[in-house]
Amino acid sequence: MRRPALALGVGAAAALSILVALCFGSAPMAPGRLFAAILGGADPVAREIVWGLRAPRAFAGFACGALLAVAGVLLQNLLRNPLADPGILGISGGAAVGALAGILAGLSGLPLQLTAFAGAMGAALLLLLAAARLGPGDVTRVLLVGVALAALFGAVVSLLLSVAPATQLQGMLFWLLGDLSAAVTSLPAWLVLALALALALALAPSLDALQLGVDKARSLGVDTRRVQVLALLAAAGATVAAVMLGGAIGFVGLVVPQALRLAGVHRHRRLLPLSAAAGGTLVTLCDTLGRSLAPPVELPVGALLALVGAPALLFLLARTR
Repeated sequence: MRRPALALGVGAAAALSILVALCFGSAPMAPGRLFAAILGGADPVAREIVWGLRAPRAFAGFACGALLAVAGVLLQNLLRNPLADPGILGISGGAAVGALAGILAGLSGLPLQLTAFAGAMGAALLLLLAAARLGPGDVTRVLLVGVALAALFGAVVSLLLSVAPATQLQGMLFWLLGDLSAAVTSLPAWLVLALALALALALAPSLDALQLGVDKARSLGVDTRRVQVLALLAAAGATVAAVMLGGAIGFVGLVVPQALRLAGVHRHRRLLPLSAAAGGTLVTLCDTLGRSLAPPVELPVGALLALVGAPALLFLLARTR
C-alpha cells in the first residue's frame, strides 16, 4: 500500500471508530433519533446517551489506545526488540497493585485513580533508577529489570485477589482485564499524549539512527544516552496515563506498531502518529463491541483486545527471527 493511501486509510478509520462508538451501545436507538442526537437535536435523553455517555468513553478509549501504541513504538526501539510491549516495564503491574489496594480499602473515583497512579509511578521510578544505574544502552538488563518488576507485581496482585472479599472481587477482576466504564474524563490523558508524542517526534531522527545500533548512531553524532533516557521517560509517562484511564489493557503496543511496520512504515516521523491513530481506533472499536454484544452486560475491553492480540502475537513470532 502506498504511504499516502495508508495514512488516509488510518485517519478515516480513526474518525469512523468515533462515529461507530457514538452510534452503538447498550441502549439501542432508532436511526432517526440517533442522528438527530448526534447533530444536537432530538430529545434530552438521547442527547445525554450520545454526548454524555458514549462520547466521553469513545474519547477515553481512543486516548488510551494511542498512548499504549506510542509507548510500544518507543520501547521496541529502545529495547531493540520487535516484541516489546508497555506491559514489559512492570508499570501496568504497579498500577494494578495500587488500584487493587485502593479497592480493598473501599476507595472509588478520584482517590482510587490516585492509588493506581502512585503504584504506576512507583514502578516507573524503579525502572528509571535501574536504567540510570545500569545505563539505558544496556538494553538486556533494563529489560530484565522490567520483567522482574512485572513478576513481582503479579505476585502481589495474586495475594490481594486471594484475600479480597467476594463483594469486591468482580470490580478488581474487571480492572485487571481492562475496563473503561470508570473513565470520567480523558483530558489529562490527551494532554500526556500530546506531550509524549511531541517529545517522541522531536527525537524521531535520532530514533531512526538508533535502529541501526548504538555504535552506528554514535558515529552519526547522536547523543544516544540522552535520546534513550528521554524515550524511556516518554514511554513510561504514556503507559502511566493509559493504565490510569483504562486499567491493565495489553497487546495494543505490540500489535499496532508491528502491523504498520509490516505495511512498510519504518521512519518514526510517520510511524509514531500513525501508531497513535491506529491504536486509538483499535481500542475504541473493541470497547464499542464490548458495550454492544450482550447488553446490559459490558465485556471488558482488555479481554476483547487479548482475543485480537494473542493470535497477532503468534503471527509476529512466526514472522520474527
